[in-house]
Amino acid sequence: MRFSKKWFSALLSLFVVTSILLAGCSAGAAKSGSNAATYAVYAVNTEPLTNWDPAAEFSNGILVMNNMYEQLVRYDPVEKKIVPLLATEYTTSEDGLTWTFKLRKGVKFHDGTDFNAQAVKFSIERTIRLGAGASYIWAPVDTIEATDDYTVTFKLKYSAPLDLIASTGYAAFIYSPTSVGSDDKWFDEGRECGTGPYSLKSFKWGDEVVLQKFDGYWGGWPEKNISTVVIKKVSEPATRRQMVEKGEATITTELPYSDVDALKKDSNVVVEVDPSLQNLIGMFNTQKAPLDNPKVREALSYAFPYQSVIDYAMGGYAAQSFGVVPNGMWGYSKDVQQYTYDLDKAKQLLADAGYADGGIKLLLTYMSGDEAEKNTAELYKAELAKIGVDLEIRSMPWDSQWELAKSANAADRQDIFVMYWWPDLPSPYSFLFSTFHSEEEPMFNLSYYKNEQFDKLIDDANVTSANDRAKAESMFVEAQNVLMKDAATLAIYDKQVAWVTVKNFKGFSFNPVYPTVVFFYGTYFE
Repeated sequence: MRFSKKWFSALLSLFVVTSILLAGCSAGAAKSGSNAATYAVYAVNTEPLTNWDPAAEFSNGILVMNNMYEQLVRYDPVEKKIVPLLATEYTTSEDGLTWTFKLRKGVKFHDGTDFNAQAVKFSIERTIRLGAGASYIWAPVDTIEATDDYTVTFKLKYSAPLDLIASTGYAAFIYSPTSVGSDDKWFDEGRECGTGPYSLKSFKWGDEVVLQKFDGYWGGWPEKNISTVVIKKVSEPATRRQMVEKGEATITTELPYSDVDALKKDSNVVVEVDPSLQNLIGMFNTQKAPLDNPKVREALSYAFPYQSVIDYAMGGYAAQSFGVVPNGMWGYSKDVQQYTYDLDKAKQLLADAGYADGGIKLLLTYMSGDEAEKNTAELYKAELAKIGVDLEIRSMPWDSQWELAKSANAADRQDIFVMYWWPDLPSPYSFLFSTFHSEEEPMFNLSYYKNEQFDKLIDDANVTSANDRAKAESMFVEAQNVLMKDAATLAIYDKQVAWVTVKNFKGFSFNPVYPTVVFFYGTYFE
């Protein structure tokens, strides 16, 4: 059955309103009395998560996981410092090979068991053993020792910034050994066992996750804190906007920037624009003709309308990228090669590659529900048509887009994969390893790029970063120049993020190292 967009949006809004009413209270409204409870709705443009296992989730689930689970430490990019969490302090040896963490006492897992050093050892060793998601961050670890109940010592194979690794928004979570045990499939049915301020109440796979306050949280529970959180997929931007305007959602983001500008004039909502460590990239399929020809990739890089995308798709809320490490992250440099819009040069490069008359057909995929990606793709399609390139643009749910990109038959894969990248650990390595380091089976290297010089540069820079960040930074810049010379990807823009909330939502503070995450603990309605 085919539904009109307008009818579907109306039906979805009705469903969300009905769900909230059945829950007993509305988003943005607090109950009064001694049993005060608050209910918040976070309307997101995609699936709330893709994997229930905190060792394996490496996608949208960052926004769910970081409310249910905790790391040893977190990173504050503004102050550029490590913030204690499950660990209260840590020390490192002069050679950077031994790291000792002192743990917080009195912490409970959601299953009621005690958090201790054995739980840290179990969680991280299991994450390493599974080898899924962002588990690569623990590659430097040789051994983990529970020195006593509240002390953990890491011995490394080589020097590495373990404090940054332990603060990662993926694969650094600590979970209960009692619940998980030896069953690697324990999480698969939608279970969790973290120490975070919220536990899982219910979920509808691919659509909605409902979290509730964990009464035994070590940080305590101020009465005014929001006690129930619904993280709800609402793909249609117009629907997300209407939900916030009507108070049916508490917070949303990823709205068209024309909407953001209009909402700044609405006294019923608050618009907060923050710096972001997210960037948009368009990954060329370097293993599939005609994009296996570097000259064709260069041509497509020069045909991209960078400034038009920033002005019209992003409404000015972005800046053209220099390489793939975004502005604000160390390793960003204006010394990295930057392509500019030049159709004449693009035409010449196509001619040099044997396509003087064009005749190229390509498929570009992007995530449905993201208006900026949609507008970006349409602007690019119009420019490519001028040089004889027929670009099919296909909107897809994230999991479908990703599945296509990993098709066993390489010929079935897309030609250009458009996506945002954000940091897992606060290092340029995050933006370069997962997305462009050589892989046998594709995970996030969806340009299928293989360059041994590039691999060695970023691997060596990661090791160097533990003791000599300045030297490591120059190595990361050199690696990006290799990448851009090979034209393996479109480095499109570094974005700002615009949050829209109901006016009485307070206590929210965005940390760009954990993009899309709303840390609901500490938020409340005024």
